[in-house]
Amino acid sequence: MGRGDKKTAKGKRFKGSFGKSRPHKIATKGKKAAAPKATA
Repeated sequence: MGRGDKKTAKGKRFKGSFGKSRPHKIATKGKKAAAPKATA
């Protein structure tokens, strides 16, 4: 369970893929899109 595991969020980040544990885009029911993610 780590970077090579595609079933975890960390593995999906490493592979650059999206899915159940790391959705591509959060669907919002509003006027504005979701706020940009802050990077630290």
